[in-house]
Amino acid sequence: MKKSLNILLIVTFASLLGSCSSKSTKEEKFSQIIQKDNRKPNIIYILADDLGYGDLSSYGQKKFKTPNIDKLASQGLLFTQHYAGNTVCAPSRSSLLTGMHTGHTPIRGNKEVKPEGQHPIPDETFTLAEALKKAGYVTGAFGKWGLGYPGSEGDPINQGFDVFFGYNCQRLGHHYYPYHLWSNNDSIVLKGNAGFKKEVYAPNLIQEKALAFLEKNKDTTFFMYVPTIIPHAELAAPDSILNKYSGKFLPEKIYKGIEKGPNYRLGYYESQKESHAAFVAMIEVMDNQVGEIMAKLKELGVEDNTILVFTSDNGPHTEGGADPKYFNSNGDLRGTKRDLYEGGIRVPMIIKWPQKITPGTKTDLVSAFWDVFPTFSEIAEIAVPAGLDGISFLPTLLDQSEKQIQHDYLYWEFHEKGGRQAIRKGKWKAVKYNVLEKPNAPMELYDLSKDIGETTNIAAMHPEIVDEMKLIFLNARTPSEIFTFNQVSF
Repeated sequence: MKKSLNILLIVTFASLLGSCSSKSTKEEKFSQIIQKDNRKPNIIYILADDLGYGDLSSYGQKKFKTPNIDKLASQGLLFTQHYAGNTVCAPSRSSLLTGMHTGHTPIRGNKEVKPEGQHPIPDETFTLAEALKKAGYVTGAFGKWGLGYPGSEGDPINQGFDVFFGYNCQRLGHHYYPYHLWSNNDSIVLKGNAGFKKEVYAPNLIQEKALAFLEKNKDTTFFMYVPTIIPHAELAAPDSILNKYSGKFLPEKIYKGIEKGPNYRLGYYESQKESHAAFVAMIEVMDNQVGEIMAKLKELGVEDNTILVFTSDNGPHTEGGADPKYFNSNGDLRGTKRDLYEGGIRVPMIIKWPQKITPGTKTDLVSAFWDVFPTFSEIAEIAVPAGLDGISFLPTLLDQSEKQIQHDYLYWEFHEKGGRQAIRKGKWKAVKYNVLEKPNAPMELYDLSKDIGETTNIAAMHPEIVDEMKLIFLNARTPSEIFTFNQVSF
């Protein structure tokens, strides 16, 4: 279709050149088509919150369906070995927006700032949003931030986003009927949620703002970042959807949390009598919203010039009544959120780019969040900043695997649970736990080509690989005054 259109345009252009008349209406339309055809692609990046590798039917989920995201997969490229920036929210998002792994990115852990927000990304940090804005993109973020308290240097409006609507704080983002949300620098009080009322389901309101952003910017070039809070705890969905699944995922799991009192909606999870049904209902809300974005792009006539990405920030969580074991949310992978085994960091990723990506394809390229910055930079035809850890996977998107540069290794560090580190190098996976207490703790080693579930530690069988991994652990990170971490020694 695109080739035929190009031929038609060339013929039309040739006939117009032969005319001595003044610029006609047809000529003006032709100019508009050429301009639109040469416009840089729009980019939409949807980031689920704590969605497991096995929580989509396109990735093997059997207990429920995700038809809209499955449709996206049928129209795009599905990644089987893509990794989040970290195993928890803030450092994973920092890795995404800075193009650096957690040995280098400024935010390496969840660090609270009271009364609302997290430790901010420094002002001097150059983010993906700033890069795209500099390239002429209109930038908007809709969902959960977690990288700087309101008004700080890390506030999304100070980190490259023209528009922000949603939760600034991860802790307050635990709640689906919050007392307020943020619109740029303004706190928007939701009167319908005052006290114990539940009239405004935040994901729906945020979705309205995201769709309005698309409407407003359909004639520009835009980058829309959608870090939804779904399906993070607490488990809550509108009754109209939750009732569809009530009693259908037995035996149910009852979660006893906060009912009422001074801590209500201040970070503590609310009770849920039907945790399984609520989880599936939340997934339906998220899947429907992905479908709404896809439909809106088509309605606005910008579908063919828009890159649409769907992924998750880390593995499945176990808080607030969530039951990843029941749903097999991590598939064949070991571990969940806060683990550096595959289940905590390997995530689904699907990318649709009409006329560029071959529909319904898969790739086993080993990639990570820090690759997104250089990839989008190359697509936007802007220089990739020096010092990034990421590698552009654009050749993979264009089915030019022979040109794809591979990572020497991937690195993660986690600052809770005694300190954890991990390395992926080729087929090998090295993991170290409790490194804050025991920097010389024994290393675990797995061959992911034979043992994707990381069931058998084979470190003793491969001392040469262990020695190679030791050097990487020693050199993969730079010190941080805020996120202190004992440098591993051997």
